[in-house]
Amino acid sequence: MSKKFLFILFAAMIAPGVLIASDSKSNVTIQNARIPATDGKAMYASYCATCHGIDGKGKGPLSSSLKRTPSNLTLLSRKNGGAYPSAHVVAVIGHGTSVSGHDKAGMPVWAPALDTIDQNNKLDTPLRISNLSRYLETLQVK
Repeated sequence: MSKKFLFILFAAMIAPGVLIASDSKSNVTIQNARIPATDGKAMYASYCATCHGIDGKGKGPLSSSLKRTPSNLTLLSRKNGGAYPSAHVVAVIGHGTSVSGHDKAGMPVWAPALDTIDQNNKLDTPLRISNLSRYLETLQVK
């Protein structure tokens, strides 16, 4: 493994526990604890903001160290004729995409952990993905 990949992996693993992000509406602490499956905003802050930014615009603290700038998640509806592409977002979170920087098995770094958070509850992972997608819908620019 390259040193750059190991650095990114290490930073992504520790960043959620030490980063504090803020947006114009409120302060959000990026947690390193088990996030409830119903809290899309906290999951986003913990799992996604390190790359996509707390505001979803692709400018997270790790974005500059990636080969490709993370997507601006606030433009998903605009790029889809004004309709939020919920099914597509759920599919990308759960199954990945061919876009460089995203593992075919799901979103990078935290995707494998998502499936192991609550192995006793088969609905945990789909609930997490659904609530994360719903939160992303709230970030859409009008």
